[in-house]
Amino acid sequence: MANLIDGKAVSAKVKAQVRAEAEELKAKGISIGLAVVIVGDNPASRVYVNNKKKACAEVGFESFEYALPEETTEAELLELVEKLNNDSRVNGILVQLPLPRQINETAVINAIRPEKDVDAFHPENVGHIMIGDYSFLPCTPAGVMELIADTGVDVCGKNSVVIGRSNIVGKPMAMLLLHKNGTVTITHSKTKNLKEICAEADILVAAVGKAKFVTPDMVKEGAVVIDVGMNRNEEGKLCGDVDFEACKDKAGYITPVPGGVGPMTIAMLMKNTLTAAKQQNGAV
Repeated sequence: MANLIDGKAVSAKVKAQVRAEAEELKAKGISIGLAVVIVGDNPASRVYVNNKKKACAEVGFESFEYALPEETTEAELLELVEKLNNDSRVNGILVQLPLPRQINETAVINAIRPEKDVDAFHPENVGHIMIGDYSFLPCTPAGVMELIADTGVDVCGKNSVVIGRSNIVGKPMAMLLLHKNGTVTITHSKTKNLKEICAEADILVAAVGKAKFVTPDMVKEGAVVIDVGMNRNEEGKLCGDVDFEACKDKAGYITPVPGGVGPMTIAMLMKNTLTAAKQQNGAV
């Protein structure tokens, strides 16, 4: 049986550290604020936004929520982003994705000032991640790196395979593993011999968005298996990209869904917001 990687426990450690630093800043008269913008009433987005507000309360941040109607125009949203860019109470801005069809997501991401872009999606921040000179990291890949570190497994020299090439997870995930000297392969829908490549991975990160996509024949004996997927199975229950029950006896370490990567994403958002506040107040 694999060792279970407990995302709730690791995220609690990260949040405790953030809270301690936030209290130190508060003692110096510096408060920390995160603005979260949600457009429309996507139920999954609403859950995420509520969880982010709850996390802000846990670590001692101010939380500013802007809930806009589904029919909000791109111009109206960009006007709000600019207002938040200029609001000194707001250290981080997060616009919850996906956005309604009439709004260009790229235009909105590009409108957020890089120093307040706590999702690390702005092209300037993406460029910094590429060269290894960054202030913020995308929350999910950063959370994955914390989980791998918690296992005690050193990424250096390990065959590290990422399934998925999205801008939000797959690509930055590969860069972070590379920064830790992993030997990285990115696989995707056009990859030939996918199973064979995955079966050679010492560290396997699944971020493909397909329930139970990773089967035991894709897992190397003793590998670290990180499941970024968030899907629903036939019974409507949350499940990941990895067939957990089938793979748990082959992996050395494995994340559950839920309770693995999910809690880490929000913990790393809190960490990014703290970093933003410190930089904006010259407290780094």
